[in-house]
Amino acid sequence: MIVTLSAVALFGLLTFVLIRSRYVGPGAALAVFLFGFFTADTGASTAIRAAIQALINAVSTIA
Repeated sequence: MIVTLSAVALFGLLTFVLIRSRYVGPGAALAVFLFGFFTADTGASTAIRAAIQALINAVSTIA
């Protein structure tokens, strides 16, 4: 059985857990969220998506 999970859901869950366990404060989480939000609107988003896709492909060939 293959389970897929979007990166948004994964990072959202990770952020929730880190805030809940008090490793990261709400201010830092908001800053990281806004950084990601504004980065997605730049030309860097295509390079970032390509790098993430290459990493996913490399991990999937190992497993």
